[in-house]
Amino acid sequence: MVHLGYNSVFIVVLTITFTGMVISLELSKEAVRFGVADMVGGGVAVAMAREFGPMLTAIVLVGRSGSSIAAEIASMKITDQIDALRSMGINIYDYLVSPRLIAMLISQPIITLFSIISGTFGGAVMANIYANISYSIYTKSIERFIEVSDITGGIIKSIVFAIVIVIVSMIEGFNCPRNSAGVGIAVTNAVMKSIILIFILNFILSYFLFAH
Repeated sequence: MVHLGYNSVFIVVLTITFTGMVISLELSKEAVRFGVADMVGGGVAVAMAREFGPMLTAIVLVGRSGSSIAAEIASMKITDQIDALRSMGINIYDYLVSPRLIAMLISQPIITLFSIISGTFGGAVMANIYANISYSIYTKSIERFIEVSDITGGIIKSIVFAIVIVIVSMIEGFNCPRNSAGVGIAVTNAVMKSIILIFILNFILSYFLFAH
Protein backbone atom coordinates (compact mmCIF):
# COMPACT_ATOMS: atom_id res chain seq x y z
CA MET A 1 0.00 0.00 0.00
CA VAL A 2 2.88 2.36 0.77
CA HIS A 3 4.70 1.49 -2.46
CA LEU A 4 1.71 1.52 -4.81
CA GLY A 5 -0.55 4.04 -3.05
CA TYR A 6 0.96 6.36 -0.46
CA ASN A 7 4.09 7.15 -2.50
CA SER A 8 1.83 8.31 -5.35
CA VAL A 9 -0.25 10.77 -3.30
CA PHE A 10 1.94 13.84 -3.89
CA ILE A 11 2.11 13.56 -7.68
CA VAL A 12 -1.61 12.78 -7.91
CA VAL A 13 -2.64 15.72 -5.72
CA LEU A 14 -0.27 18.07 -7.57
CA THR A 15 -1.60 16.98 -10.97
CA ILE A 16 -5.28 17.14 -10.04
CA THR A 17 -4.95 20.48 -8.23
CA PHE A 18 -3.66 22.15 -11.37
CA THR A 19 -6.34 20.38 -13.42
CA GLY A 20 -8.99 21.85 -11.12
CA MET A 21 -7.40 25.27 -11.54
CA VAL A 22 -7.54 24.99 -15.33
CA ILE A 23 -11.20 23.89 -15.29
CA SER A 24 -12.05 26.74 -12.94
CA LEU A 25 -10.18 29.24 -15.10
CA GLU A 26 -12.21 28.31 -18.16
CA LEU A 27 -15.54 28.10 -16.30
CA SER A 28 -14.95 31.40 -14.48
CA LYS A 29 -14.24 33.23 -17.70
CA GLU A 30 -17.51 32.09 -19.28
CA ALA A 31 -19.52 32.33 -16.05
CA VAL A 32 -18.56 35.96 -15.50
CA ARG A 33 -19.33 36.70 -19.14
CA PHE A 34 -22.89 35.32 -18.82
CA GLY A 35 -23.50 36.45 -15.24
CA VAL A 36 -23.61 33.00 -13.62
CA ALA A 37 -20.51 33.17 -11.43
CA ASP A 38 -22.37 31.39 -8.63
CA MET A 39 -22.30 28.14 -10.67
CA VAL A 40 -18.52 27.79 -10.94
CA GLY A 41 -17.94 25.93 -7.68
CA GLY A 42 -20.61 23.36 -8.41
CA GLY A 43 -19.38 22.85 -11.95
CA VAL A 44 -15.81 22.23 -10.84
CA ALA A 45 -16.83 19.94 -7.96
CA VAL A 46 -19.13 17.80 -10.12
CA ALA A 47 -16.53 17.54 -12.89
CA MET A 48 -13.85 16.50 -10.38
CA ALA A 49 -16.08 13.99 -8.56
CA ARG A 50 -17.55 12.34 -11.66
CA GLU A 51 -14.78 12.45 -14.23
CA PHE A 52 -11.44 14.13 -13.68
CA GLY A 53 -10.76 12.92 -10.13
CA PRO A 54 -11.10 9.17 -10.72
CA MET A 55 -9.87 9.15 -14.32
CA LEU A 56 -6.78 11.33 -13.94
CA THR A 57 -5.89 9.62 -10.67
CA ALA A 58 -6.02 6.28 -12.49
CA ILE A 59 -3.87 7.56 -15.34
CA VAL A 60 -1.22 8.89 -12.95
CA LEU A 61 -1.28 5.60 -11.02
CA VAL A 62 -0.84 3.67 -14.28
CA GLY A 63 2.38 5.56 -14.90
CA ARG A 64 3.54 5.37 -11.29
CA SER A 65 2.24 2.06 -9.92
CA GLY A 66 1.13 0.02 -12.93
CA SER A 67 4.51 0.39 -14.63
CA SER A 68 6.22 -0.59 -11.38
CA ILE A 69 4.12 -3.76 -11.09
CA ALA A 70 4.80 -4.75 -14.71
CA ALA A 71 8.54 -4.11 -14.31
CA GLU A 72 8.77 -6.11 -11.07
CA ILE A 73 6.93 -9.15 -12.44
CA ALA A 74 8.77 -9.05 -15.78
CA SER A 75 12.12 -8.89 -13.95
CA MET A 76 11.11 -11.85 -11.79
CA LYS A 77 10.17 -13.85 -14.88
CA ILE A 78 13.37 -13.06 -16.77
CA THR A 79 15.52 -14.01 -13.77
CA ASP A 80 13.54 -17.26 -13.25
CA GLN A 81 12.24 -16.20 -9.83
CA ILE A 82 8.66 -17.08 -10.82
CA ASP A 83 9.73 -20.55 -11.90
CA ALA A 84 11.54 -20.93 -8.59
CA LEU A 85 8.36 -20.02 -6.70
CA ARG A 86 6.38 -22.56 -8.72
CA SER A 87 8.99 -25.25 -8.03
CA MET A 88 8.52 -24.66 -4.29
CA GLY A 89 4.79 -25.25 -4.65
CA ILE A 90 3.84 -21.61 -4.05
CA ASN A 91 0.69 -20.32 -5.71
CA ILE A 92 2.14 -17.34 -7.57
CA TYR A 93 -1.25 -15.70 -7.98
CA ASP A 94 -1.89 -15.69 -4.24
CA TYR A 95 1.70 -14.68 -3.55
CA LEU A 96 2.20 -12.01 -6.23
CA VAL A 97 -1.21 -10.86 -7.52
CA SER A 98 -3.44 -10.75 -4.43
CA PRO A 99 -1.29 -8.41 -2.27
CA ARG A 100 -0.95 -5.88 -5.09
CA LEU A 101 -4.64 -6.07 -5.96
CA ILE A 102 -5.74 -5.61 -2.34
CA ALA A 103 -3.29 -2.73 -1.89
CA MET A 104 -4.64 -0.91 -4.96
CA LEU A 105 -8.29 -1.60 -4.07
CA ILE A 106 -7.73 0.07 -0.70
CA SER A 107 -5.38 2.84 -1.80
CA GLN A 108 -6.90 4.09 -5.04
CA PRO A 109 -10.37 5.10 -3.73
CA ILE A 110 -8.70 7.00 -0.87
CA ILE A 111 -6.29 8.76 -3.24
CA THR A 112 -9.24 9.56 -5.53
CA LEU A 113 -11.03 11.27 -2.64
CA PHE A 114 -7.91 13.34 -1.98
CA SER A 115 -7.73 14.25 -5.66
CA ILE A 116 -11.39 15.34 -5.78
CA ILE A 117 -10.86 17.58 -2.76
CA SER A 118 -7.56 19.00 -4.02
CA GLY A 119 -8.93 19.66 -7.50
CA THR A 120 -11.99 21.42 -6.10
CA PHE A 121 -9.79 23.47 -3.76
CA GLY A 122 -7.51 24.45 -6.64
CA GLY A 123 -10.59 25.57 -8.54
CA ALA A 124 -11.65 27.73 -5.61
CA VAL A 125 -8.29 29.49 -5.51
CA MET A 126 -8.31 30.18 -9.24
CA ALA A 127 -11.94 31.37 -9.25
CA ASN A 128 -11.10 33.79 -6.47
CA ILE A 129 -7.93 35.10 -8.12
CA TYR A 130 -9.13 35.27 -11.71
CA ALA A 131 -12.83 36.12 -11.41
CA ASN A 132 -12.97 37.51 -7.85
CA ILE A 133 -15.52 34.84 -6.87
CA SER A 134 -15.57 34.66 -3.09
CA TYR A 135 -14.94 31.37 -1.31
CA SER A 136 -18.38 31.52 0.32
CA ILE A 137 -20.14 31.80 -3.07
CA TYR A 138 -17.94 28.98 -4.41
CA THR A 139 -18.77 26.76 -1.43
CA LYS A 140 -22.50 27.44 -1.61
CA SER A 141 -22.43 26.55 -5.30
CA ILE A 142 -20.86 23.19 -4.42
CA GLU A 143 -23.56 22.54 -1.83
CA ARG A 144 -26.28 23.28 -4.41
CA PHE A 145 -24.94 21.15 -7.23
CA ILE A 146 -23.04 18.16 -5.91
CA GLU A 147 -24.81 15.04 -4.66
CA VAL A 148 -23.60 12.00 -2.74
CA SER A 149 -24.14 9.89 -5.86
CA ASP A 150 -21.53 11.98 -7.70
CA ILE A 151 -18.87 11.07 -5.15
CA THR A 152 -19.89 7.42 -4.81
CA GLY A 153 -19.90 7.12 -8.60
CA GLY A 154 -16.34 8.42 -8.69
CA ILE A 155 -15.31 5.92 -6.01
CA ILE A 156 -16.91 3.06 -7.97
CA LYS A 157 -14.90 4.15 -11.01
CA SER A 158 -11.70 4.19 -8.97
CA ILE A 159 -12.29 0.62 -7.79
CA VAL A 160 -12.83 -0.60 -11.35
CA PHE A 161 -9.74 1.27 -12.54
CA ALA A 162 -7.65 -0.23 -9.72
CA ILE A 163 -8.61 -3.73 -10.84
CA VAL A 164 -7.75 -2.88 -14.45
CA ILE A 165 -4.34 -1.43 -13.55
CA VAL A 166 -3.26 -4.43 -11.48
CA ILE A 167 -4.64 -7.17 -13.74
CA VAL A 168 -3.29 -5.68 -16.97
CA SER A 169 0.11 -4.94 -15.43
CA MET A 170 0.39 -8.43 -13.98
CA ILE A 171 -0.63 -10.10 -17.25
CA GLU A 172 1.94 -8.10 -19.22
CA GLY A 173 4.61 -8.90 -16.64
CA PHE A 174 3.87 -12.64 -16.74
CA ASN A 175 3.77 -12.68 -20.55
CA CYS A 176 6.89 -10.62 -21.24
CA PRO A 177 9.59 -12.04 -23.57
CA ARG A 178 12.57 -13.66 -21.87
CA ASN A 179 15.19 -11.28 -23.25
CA SER A 180 16.89 -7.99 -22.41
CA ALA A 181 14.01 -5.97 -23.88
CA GLY A 182 11.34 -7.92 -22.01
CA VAL A 183 10.94 -5.51 -19.08
CA GLY A 184 10.59 -2.50 -21.37
CA ILE A 185 8.06 -4.27 -23.56
CA ALA A 186 6.02 -5.35 -20.53
CA VAL A 187 5.95 -1.83 -19.06
CA THR A 188 5.06 -0.19 -22.38
CA ASN A 189 2.23 -2.63 -23.08
CA ALA A 190 0.90 -2.41 -19.52
CA VAL A 191 0.74 1.39 -19.56
CA MET A 192 -0.69 1.61 -23.08
CA LYS A 193 -3.38 -1.05 -22.61
CA SER A 194 -4.35 0.20 -19.13
CA ILE A 195 -4.85 3.78 -20.34
CA ILE A 196 -6.94 2.63 -23.30
CA LEU A 197 -9.13 0.48 -21.05
CA ILE A 198 -9.50 3.29 -18.52
CA PHE A 199 -10.81 5.69 -21.17
CA ILE A 200 -13.23 3.08 -22.54
CA LEU A 201 -14.48 2.02 -19.11
CA ASN A 202 -14.77 5.64 -18.00
CA PHE A 203 -17.28 6.28 -20.78
CA ILE A 204 -19.23 3.09 -20.05
CA LEU A 205 -19.35 3.76 -16.29
CA SER A 206 -20.31 7.41 -16.82
CA TYR A 207 -23.19 6.31 -19.05
CA PHE A 208 -24.59 3.87 -16.50
CA LEU A 209 -23.84 5.89 -13.35
CA PHE A 210 -24.72 9.43 -14.41
CA ALA A 211 -26.66 9.44 -17.69
CA HIS A 212 -29.94 8.14 -16.25
